[in-house]
Amino acid sequence: MAATRVFAARVNGMPVISPKGEPVGKVRDIVVTLRLDRQPPRALGIVVELPDRRTIFVPMGRVVSIDAHGVTLSTGSVNLRGFEQRPAEALLIGQVIGARVRIATTATAATVVDTRLDQNRSRDWLVTQVAVREHTRPFARRAPVQVLGWPDVRGLTGPEILGTLPRDMHALIASFEGLKPADVANVLHDLTPALRKAIAASLSLDRLADIVEELSESDQTELLGSLEESRAADVLEAMDPDDAADLLGELPSTMKDRLLELMEPEESEPVKRLLKYSSDTAGGLMTTDPVVLTPDATFAEALARVRNEELTPALASMVFVCRPPQSTPTGQYIGCVHIQRLLRDAPFELVAGAVDRELPRLSEDASLTEVTRFFATYNLVCAPVVDDEGHLVGAVSVDDVLDHLLPSNWRTMSLGEMPDAGTTTMAAAPSDGGDAHG
Repeated sequence: MAATRVFAARVNGMPVISPKGEPVGKVRDIVVTLRLDRQPPRALGIVVELPDRRTIFVPMGRVVSIDAHGVTLSTGSVNLRGFEQRPAEALLIGQVIGARVRIATTATAATVVDTRLDQNRSRDWLVTQVAVREHTRPFARRAPVQVLGWPDVRGLTGPEILGTLPRDMHALIASFEGLKPADVANVLHDLTPALRKAIAASLSLDRLADIVEELSESDQTELLGSLEESRAADVLEAMDPDDAADLLGELPSTMKDRLLELMEPEESEPVKRLLKYSSDTAGGLMTTDPVVLTPDATFAEALARVRNEELTPALASMVFVCRPPQSTPTGQYIGCVHIQRLLRDAPFELVAGAVDRELPRLSEDASLTEVTRFFATYNLVCAPVVDDEGHLVGAVSVDDVLDHLLPSNWRTMSLGEMPDAGTTTMAAAPSDGGDAHG
């Protein structure tokens, strides 16, 4: 019976036979395409050693079955062109097995001793599991072999295994196009600092800023420090002011001051204001760029503003009505209008007639606990922050609150590594202070 699950090391040396049972050669390796994210890679084909010692490539589409007798092909006619490994490809036996990796849950160093391939319903073979052995002290008893899921092992992306970036940098950057910034951030986390620096230099400014916002604090500071000062300042300008302030707050004072000097004054001013607040207060959590309208604005104008694709869904859920000026700190804060209300009434209606004046507002020094209770009490994802004189100074969105409530390294943790909801309490929060070779 044909197997749908095989270990790479056991396939090595297996006979390769034609449909008629005639010997073709022996399996010497399995070619896979390594991904930049943590998804299981797909097997492209096998490297077959012919009787005359030449090696050729046979696509997985030509493999009918793998069993105890060997690997059976769908045809006895094979391409005899010598095998040549391509830049984005890796050899399971020759390169992946023996690679040094880290176990995600413990960060323990280990060595890959085998990999398991599973055939899915579409008949593709995927590398789903990795057998690893932890490193031990010299002369100590060898650690037992652990079989882990591919995403549970770090150090198995293409650049890490192959040692270099793909030859075509444009192809590498293009591979990020279908990924969200948070997913690209996860990829960058697993790369070496040198590779992160090379990729950062090739990304567009806005794209890089979006990705930096999703990195862990340690990765943010390391990456920003690797850039030229002018480039680093440009990245900070392209980031949301609250994210830029959080990042600058983690840098040494001299570096922080230098980058603020290099930023354009209109971009650095709101960041400087945010840096004056403690990070676990409403002032430290807020953004200075919420949607602000004057009372004479229409529903149509309000909806046009929240359609801005650069707004997060949380900030787009509410508009704030204030007397001029509209930039923060604004004139007198009047109230807010929920997006659902904007969708219910005619476009020509004025926002002044729909203002919610009863919703409480947060003070600049409101603690993280107070902010969290606000969101839980009023079932909102965005909240106004108003100073003692009644001016709107910013808005807190729920994503920034969660960022401070979760463990500091949550961005680098898988869902299985996260603590249960019941164990995450406010006590844990801060205190109020095809043929690929064809």
